[in-house]
Amino acid sequence: MYPNMQAYDRGAMFSPDGRLFQVDYAREAVRKGATSLGLLSDDAVVLIAHKSITEPLAIPSTVQKIFRIDANIGVTYSGLVSDGLHLINIMRVHTQTHRMVYNETESVEAIAKEVSEEMQVATQYGGLRPYAISLLIGGYDNSPKLYEIDAGASFLGYMADAIGQGKIQAQELLTKEYKTDMSVDDTITLGISVIKKVVDQKINELNMDIATISKDEGYSLFSPEKIKKYL
Repeated sequence: MYPNMQAYDRGAMFSPDGRLFQVDYAREAVRKGATSLGLLSDDAVVLIAHKSITEPLAIPSTVQKIFRIDANIGVTYSGLVSDGLHLINIMRVHTQTHRMVYNETESVEAIAKEVSEEMQVATQYGGLRPYAISLLIGGYDNSPKLYEIDAGASFLGYMADAIGQGKIQAQELLTKEYKTDMSVDDTITLGISVIKKVVDQKINELNMDIATISKDEGYSLFSPEKIKKYL
């Protein structure tokens, strides 16, 4: 044990054992967030997010967990809502700027790298705090793509992944049950079954968001009526 450990708890500074305490705290905030999933099907990306609504008088439709970034890119998050919305706006600006400058759609990997770089800055300088957020960015360019960016600003591609409170249990279930050649409907059915198993709250069409991103249809956010057909 090192003396005065609190000295390493006041900014972006490594402790003697190689930890960034502020990043650890950001990851803990993500672990308290609602569970979200991303899965690749045979020709699309499926994003599924649980909306943790605890206020009895809240209007469910005002809570959104999956967002369109561009015609072929969507994102869901777990963690601090304000941080998630801020990063979503940054991604939208990046993709629209890319389209205006190059007259083409930005790739999924490129936008994942850009937002990862934005998050990394907050882990490097004093006076800033890391973003208390993890993101699942899904999209279709040459093929379906899915990336996770964690609170430490690292990103990695996945075939199926989970973030938020139920991450560990959901990843175990996905490892056992996910198959690479699943249809979109089968992928949605699997994702919903995983959410039901890892979330304590009863699942219905009002406390879930589902979106698909495919080559032909691009980004498509499901209505509550469409979600209900899968429950």
